[in-house]
Amino acid sequence: MNYYDVSKIRNIALAGHNGSGKTSLAEAVLYKAGASDRLGKTVDGNTICDYDPEEIKRKISISTSLAAFEYNGMKINLLDTPGLFDFAADMIEGIRAADNVMITVSAKSGVKVGTRKAYDEAVSQGKSKMFVITKIDDKDANFFNVLTELKTVFGPTVCPVVVPVIHDHKIVSYVNLIEMKAYKYNEKGIAVETEMPNAEISEKFEYRIEGLIAAISEAVAETSDELMEKFFEGEPFTQKELIDGIHNGMNRGIITPVVCTSAVDMAGIDMLLKEVELLLPNPCEVFPAEAYTPAKNVVEIKCDKQEPLTAFVFKTIADPFVGKMSMIRVMSGKLNANSEIINSANGTAEKIGKLFTLCGKKQTEVSYAEAGDIVVASKISAKTGDTLSEVSRIVDLPPMNFPRPCYSMAVKAKNQGDEAKISSGMQRLIEEEPTLSYTQDENTKEQILSGLGEQHLDIAASKLKAKFGVDITLTIPKIAYRETIRKKVRVEGKHKKQSGGHGQYGHVWIEFEPCLSDELVFEEKVFGGAVPKNYFPAVQKGLEECSKKGVLAGCPVVGLKAILVDGSYHPVDSSEMAFKTAASIAYKEGLRQADPVMLEPIGELKVTAPDENTGDIMGELNKRRGRVLGMEPVTHGTTLIQAEVPVLEMHDFAMYLRQITRGMGSFTFDFLRYEQLPANLLTDVIMAVKDDN
Repeated sequence: MNYYDVSKIRNIALAGHNGSGKTSLAEAVLYKAGASDRLGKTVDGNTICDYDPEEIKRKISISTSLAAFEYNGMKINLLDTPGLFDFAADMIEGIRAADNVMITVSAKSGVKVGTRKAYDEAVSQGKSKMFVITKIDDKDANFFNVLTELKTVFGPTVCPVVVPVIHDHKIVSYVNLIEMKAYKYNEKGIAVETEMPNAEISEKFEYRIEGLIAAISEAVAETSDELMEKFFEGEPFTQKELIDGIHNGMNRGIITPVVCTSAVDMAGIDMLLKEVELLLPNPCEVFPAEAYTPAKNVVEIKCDKQEPLTAFVFKTIADPFVGKMSMIRVMSGKLNANSEIINSANGTAEKIGKLFTLCGKKQTEVSYAEAGDIVVASKISAKTGDTLSEVSRIVDLPPMNFPRPCYSMAVKAKNQGDEAKISSGMQRLIEEEPTLSYTQDENTKEQILSGLGEQHLDIAASKLKAKFGVDITLTIPKIAYRETIRKKVRVEGKHKKQSGGHGQYGHVWIEFEPCLSDELVFEEKVFGGAVPKNYFPAVQKGLEECSKKGVLAGCPVVGLKAILVDGSYHPVDSSEMAFKTAASIAYKEGLRQADPVMLEPIGELKVTAPDENTGDIMGELNKRRGRVLGMEPVTHGTTLIQAEVPVLEMHDFAMYLRQITRGMGSFTFDFLRYEQLPANLLTDVIMAVKDDN
């Protein structure tokens, strides 16, 4: 692959709702550009971007893939991101590395939640945006309805550039509103210029084309005072003024052009590539990135190959054969193969070996990458989100903001002895998936895998088996219940056993009472030497060992204070073991008499959801024994609900929230405290805990 000046590079992320045609569009673009000799299909599992075995098997994108190709004197780095909400991290990574975001919208189904999420993420990261209406060839497609919906949802910045001419429910031709030319496509997907539509072809289109031209002119007029003045004087814009106006408007976020394509018959793909060249900003035209020096001063990172090197690791791929592969966006300077640079995250030297550019899984080795380009390094220690710098200017680029894991399952090995393999394999997967976490629950001692949804964890388990040869099962995690007492009691514990030789004798009187402590509180108030001091530690140790299991369900006991008040001993038969046993006898009897109760963990829930769903969510929280503490508006049309909910009721809440809000809702849930379990649930919980144990 040739090396290109930054002005000839375009970095584009494909984002949008699942099933809106991102991968098919990428396949058509690569085929049209000559980067591929065949037009693959998602259903056939032979596309360039969906090459992972899991993607082929499930026929969905689950990871961001890079497809770099050359076209008309340019290098285009195309990042195909997943549309499933479980893999939101990959969309965030892809958009972070790009300068432009092409948001695909199906002409059949229109604006979906994934459309809004992709748009919002592009806005939050300050990226240029373009809508690509796909599947225009579908018999149920309705371009103009979708265009109206885009304008309604995203406002007047939406600006049509390529539109279809429809007659008798069939596409007759496509009009490029910048060129003011119409094109037909033959069976090979090649454009042939044709006459502009008139009333004979479509009565409605004659009206619409005037309105569309007015819309594009009004949008371009907003980009400068000179163009605004010309617009008010009623002068039409030249083709160059339209191109420059849209180009500048995209870069400033005030124009979002709309084009239409069909990946099946290749219609509109050539015009899309033309708009990529003319309208999309190149890396040096976008606003400079900001970074932080070690002294926390803010510096601008100019996209210039003469500047010191600054590069950002935006994605990691865990490959069991090649090893770790790191996708890197070069922000400034020049990244050379076989060089040594600094990892700003930890200040250590990072040895760069070979560098590659990717087109799907096809690797092409390169000797360097300059500012504005995207490249892949293998077997480096840097993690996703790390900044790579030269010694002369060490800076840190801001991290990416990923959603927190919200759905958890317990992990068990199907085969004994695979636990170590699971741990090492999971660490590799977590490097690849920042929204996965793998931890041990300190209370239940279970290994917990957490992610963004059921499918997320299912695919992680499949990857673990395919890549690292470890088979696991996922089960609902145990809940860390506790037991405590509610009243004060005084009990006796006596252990007396006589056999040949020395006997065993230990005798204690202990008072048990509630207190505010997670650990056993032990005191002694023995008078007159009824129990010698050298046996006090044995009594305490016996009680501490017993407090690990309560008398109801065998859960750890909290809020317990034990006071040794009396007892007796035998000068020959007493021993530490005898007093430990006596203490355990007193413990079991005392807790039975002290009105024992079960405690369940309560968490603090914060749910962000659309206003229209708040009533349903609050009703659901009431069903789940939650207490709603308050509501407050977050942004226009979004509300934050704060509540306290038992952990027992929260396992499938992530699935419920996604369903009720169609993916627009999110939440965090953090442990808060323990509260007494309602009496009507006691029997079921005790049985469940005993079954787990």
